[in-house]
Formats: sequence, structure tokens, C-alpha cells
Amino acid sequence: MMDEQAPRPRVAVIGGGISGLSAAHRLLELNSECDIHLFEADSRLGGVLQTSKTDDGYLLENSADNFITNIPYALDLCRRLGMEEELLPTNEALRKAYVVRNGKLFPVPDGFVLMAPSKMWSVITTPILSWAGKLRLAKEYFVPIREETSDECLESFVTRRLGKEAYERLVQPLIGGIYTADPTKLSIQATLRQFVEMEQKHGSLIKAAQRKEAAGKKNESGARYSMFVAPKQGMGDVIQRLQERLSGQAIHLNTPVSAVEKTDDHWTVQTPDEKYAFDAVIMALPAPHASKVLGAFPVLTENLAAIPYAGCSVAILAVDEKQIGRPVAGFGFVVPEIENRKILAGSFSSAKFPGRAPEGKVIIRVFVGGACHPELADLSDDEMKQVVMKELGELIGLNGEPEKFLVTRWMGKMPQYHLGHLDRVATLEEEAARLPGFELAGNAYRGVGVPQCIQSGEQAAKRVLDYLSSR
Repeated sequence: MMDEQAPRPRVAVIGGGISGLSAAHRLLELNSECDIHLFEADSRLGGVLQTSKTDDGYLLENSADNFITNIPYALDLCRRLGMEEELLPTNEALRKAYVVRNGKLFPVPDGFVLMAPSKMWSVITTPILSWAGKLRLAKEYFVPIREETSDECLESFVTRRLGKEAYERLVQPLIGGIYTADPTKLSIQATLRQFVEMEQKHGSLIKAAQRKEAAGKKNESGARYSMFVAPKQGMGDVIQRLQERLSGQAIHLNTPVSAVEKTDDHWTVQTPDEKYAFDAVIMALPAPHASKVLGAFPVLTENLAAIPYAGCSVAILAVDEKQIGRPVAGFGFVVPEIENRKILAGSFSSAKFPGRAPEGKVIIRVFVGGACHPELADLSDDEMKQVVMKELGELIGLNGEPEKFLVTRWMGKMPQYHLGHLDRVATLEEEAARLPGFELAGNAYRGVGVPQCIQSGEQAAKRVLDYLSSR
């Protein structure tokens, strides 16, 4: 415990996204005497988490519209914010994901979790794979364990174990809907290490999935929607609650930070108008921005700048359900790269959770761009509308004009965990550990999901306070 007579510890949190907000909130939870200054270059907090509500009854999410619960950090935060009773489960009756094959939508085989099939009959009967593809997938049971311990890309891992067709038709689109990444560069160890561990422990992904199923652990198809929840008032409500908790602290909006440096006894944070002194700093900016701010630390700068980012645009449509000629009894669909279409995925937000749209209306969110097609994410609104309406017309029979159409562009917002990512993160963490009172937080390091971002921020806060109490 800190000496009650000691000055209030001054901590700077740089970046007002969910990682930075979680860090600031945790600082305050663990030490109410903290003097926290949060710096955000934008005019609002929350980063990509944005919820908007319209006068005619729509609740629209501009990025993530839920979070997973088997990684507990988002759920725990909502409990501490007094939001647990307001969390909505997904609609069990429609808890299904689809994959496009030859322009038609087919459900992901029951029990197929990203790349681990637990129910082989559903794989045998799916029209998504040819008989050759099904037989090759079934042979996964006998594929030997990879002896090498070097990093492996997603494409190599899945093709080696499940075959090329299962990779192209099932795994690539399911993973692509999460990471918007190039699977030939994506590190399996950095993104989906649990499947590497399944191979090493059980000798087979099928064996591992079946044993997990036999043990009675819940195992849902596709994107595991049963494990997802959302605040009743949208993801933006988490941001609002965090902001309210921090109301007594210094929140600097529209205040970009240009430099962070270390002197003998404190840290300095330079903004366009002022230089501040702090006992500790939590850097929660995206890696490219952090690299520019940390020019005084070459190893950090070099490795942060080496983390690539990709962009994606989200087109949001509101339509009458009668405009959909081929309704989909599920939460959404993903599009394999091999289909040569111009969209990555489509999601029916109003099917997932109640209260998102008026009766008889449907919210469709369409994802465009990603690492493999960055040029599509940068289309103009009119061009984006033409592309999206054509694709949805062909895939779900959408016709007529949407009641609403808006595009949110998240250019350069998704870090890409390429081969060697974990080694780079280890170097960053080692270098940060050499700087007393300095911590890194955010989605650039050990997880891109909302729970992982919260975990990153909260753990950085804990380490900062441990350091301050030990001085």
C-alpha cells in the first residue's frame, strides 16, 4: 500500500480507445488517489467502438457489435461497471453462420469451430465441400504432428492438417471474418495458438474437438455465437460508463501527443500546447502512432513500426424484411476468397439481439476490404453502395433501395499478426520492462478482440501501480 503522505501518483494514459480507457479505469479502481491524465487526439473517446441511435428506432454499431465471454475480461469489466444485468445473449433460434459456395449460402457444419470439426456426420453431409474435400478432411485424424517449432502461417497449418479445399471453403472465410488478414502471412501461433496446442496434445484437431465434445463442453458452429453477448444499449454504452467513472480525472480530447521522453526522475509528455510531467506512462496508441511518439527509444520505435496494419470498411444498411428475397435464418455469412466476390462478410445485427431495429426491419452490416483487397475499402460511398447492393442482390435476393445506407471506414485500424509477431512482441515487452514506469497496451500485441484489449489495458495499469508502490 502506498504511503498516505506521499504525493498523488501522476500517470499518463495515451490513447482513449478501449485499451486506454480500461487502463485508466483500472488505475482508479486499484488506487483512488491516482492523478490520471488521458490524452486522445480525436474529439471523442472509444476508438473504433461507436454506437449510434436514430430517432426512428435503429441502434447501429460501427465496428464490434458484441464480445466473447470465454475470455473473461470484458464480462468482468461490465460486472464492475454495473452492466451485467443489461447484457443480452444472442438469439438462440438463429444461432447459425453461413458460407457462400457458388453464389449460394450454406450453413457451417454443426460442430465445426473455426477449424476443428467435432461432428463428422455434419461434415460428410455439407454441400460446402466436395467428396474429395471431405475425404481429405477426414484424413486429418492420421496426419502426423508437425515436429518443427518455428512459426507457421495459417494457410500452411490448415492445409497441412485439413487439406486445401477445407482451408479455401471453410477456414479461410471464417478466420478472414475475424482478422481481415492475408492467411499466407498470418501467424497461427500468434492468432489461434489453441489449435496448435490441440495438435500437439491430441495429435489431431478432430480428436481434440471430439474429446472436448464428449467432455460436455459447449461447442458451437462457426463463430461460436452462443459465447457472445452485447450491452442492451450497444457497445458504446461500455465507453460511456467508463467515461463516467473517469469524470473526476483529466481527459484531454483533441490533444495529440507528439513525444514521450524519460528524464532522471519523471516522464514527460509533449502535446502541441504543453509539456507535462508524470511518474508513469501507459502507451495505448496503435503501433504506428506509438512508434512516432517514442522516437527517443529506437528499439521500441523500430519494432512498433514493423507491425503492419490493414483497413476495412463497414457498410450498414437498414431495409424492410420484405426486400430480402431469400431470407437467411442465421446471424450472417462469410465469403471465401475463392468465390472472387467484393465483400468479406455480411452480418444481420437485428437478428442477433433484440431492440436493434423496428419491427419488420433488418439491419445488414457488410464488410469490405481487408488485407487482401485494401482498394475496395477505400471506395466512395456511391461506389460502395453499388458494390454492396449488387452482392446482396445476388446472395440474398435484396431488392429496392435501402431505407438507410452509411459507410464507416476503419483504414489502418487492424494490426496484422504476421509470421514472427510473437518474437517482435517479446522484444517490445523486454524493452518496455527496461523502462521503469512505462507500459504498452492495445490490440497490436497479444489479441485484437475487445476482451483482449481490456486485458491489455488492465494489466498495464496493474504493473504501473506495482512499480509506483515499490519506489
